[in-house]
Amino acid sequence: MKGQKAYQQYKRVQVKTANREKLLLMLYQGCVKFLRLAKKSIEENDIEGANNYIVRSQDIILELMNTLDWEKGGEIADNLYKLYDYMNRQLISANITKDIGKIEVVEELMMELLDSWQQIIKRKNMEKEEPQLNLKG
Repeated sequence: MKGQKAYQQYKRVQVKTANREKLLLMLYQGCVKFLRLAKKSIEENDIEGANNYIVRSQDIILELMNTLDWEKGGEIADNLYKLYDYMNRQLISANITKDIGKIEVVEELMMELLDSWQQIIKRKNMEKEEPQLNLKG
């Protein structure tokens, strides 16, 4: 029990000290984790567990929807909102029918988004680290 409490404390500190990019990646990773646990629960006929993990995934998706920056994001924010809405509706249906296939669709989309954001953040960080050349003509 002490180990679990320490781990939860560690996770809370990690979330509180993370920058925006790290938090975004943590949300995607958490959603994928819960989707995989939901599939496992369905396979094990653990209906309550499946419901819990699907709802937790939906909570993350709703958080992602609520944090979109409409002013800066424009069309991208609109497209992401539509994608998140689609994923949320898929999970509602999956939760009712316990359809692993629908969960897998959402998991695949989440993995693609996670990969894309990781690449964007990596590129952004590399640009910050590049030395600026000061050329005088």
